[in-house]
Amino acid sequence: MKRISIVFVVFIFGCSSVSLVENWKNPDIVLFDADKVLIVGMTQNEEARANFEDQLKREFTKRNVEAMSSLDVFDVNFTDSRKTEEELDDVEQSLLDKGFDAILFTKIIGSENRRSFMKTISSWDNYQGRFNDDYLTHQEIYYDESYYDTFTVYHAQTTLYCICEGKERAMIWRGSIDITDPENVEKSVKDYIKLVVLALEEQDLIFRKEKQANNEVTGL
Repeated sequence: MKRISIVFVVFIFGCSSVSLVENWKNPDIVLFDADKVLIVGMTQNEEARANFEDQLKREFTKRNVEAMSSLDVFDVNFTDSRKTEEELDDVEQSLLDKGFDAILFTKIIGSENRRSFMKTISSWDNYQGRFNDDYLTHQEIYYDESYYDTFTVYHAQTTLYCICEGKERAMIWRGSIDITDPENVEKSVKDYIKLVVLALEEQDLIFRKEKQANNEVTGL
């Protein structure tokens, strides 16, 4: 499967910069529409998770796309213990049974410096996994209390997965985003969400750019 080239885009919002450092789209997908999307924010901070998922959910609602927060779908004890591949397969099937056809999954993946992070990006070239694989690899985020301690630049990743019945349950799109020295967390979350929505619009994934002509968001 071929890869589109990495796109570097930087948005400066007040005291923080939000940079799209990787913008990958499955080359076999031209348009992707979803009827019901699950929004998952992976973080130990439940308040931050709720805030992020709710704000992103509102963006979907504004665009007439049904979406639900993981906090409203997953059992309250879902993140209290590590999950196996079999358990996550059951979760996917449960989501299908409830009418979901896509998952938008966001996590902080952090790096000590930009140079080492760019080396990491090159290692993603062959990754074509499912939501299950992504979750299993990064679920330590929920349990390692020192996970964020060494990072001054936060490297986040948002990935769109198809879980459509009768189709390959695979990655549709992935955006890797740097958040540099966020002094205002609330503003950084809003800026991050703007950038994710913009990237999806530009790729004709779930959202359509022409429908948002009156929005303040500008093109890439």
